Amino acid sequence: MRNIKEKIQGCGLKATPQRLAIYNSMCKLGHASADMVVEMLKEIFPSITVATVYNVLESFVEAGLLTRRLSMNHKMYFDINVHEHAHLYDTGSNSYTDYDDQELNRIVWAHVKEHMPQNFRLKNIDIQLIGTKQQ
Repeated sequence: MRNIKEKIQGCGLKATPQRLAIYNSMCKLGHASADMVVEMLKEIFPSITVATVYNVLESFVEAGLLTRRLSMNHKMYFDINVHEHAHLYDTGSNSYTDYDDQELNRIVWAHVKEHMPQNFRLKNIDIQLIGTKQQ
């Protein structure tokens, strides 16, 4: 928990007990919505609301600690991994799995940079592979 406290403080945020618990929950969940975090924390913080958790998660995004993922069911998910990577999105469970393929990232970046209009400044490429997990 000390490392989490330092990480939060290093981004200019106060390391309150709620923020520490929310970030720790995200570390365990990986990809989660605010209500998933609330569910995980309801024993420790029985009165915590989805709105509070969502606001804290958004502050973590602004601080660079998380990224956003908008699912196909229009629910906002947050991702603990902020490094460049792709995602596998399972439409059956509306869940995400990280898909680390540096060659894919390199190929897409090279192609897009070559074909990008000059008046558009590219910040990021978000690769999401959509399908269903097979049993």
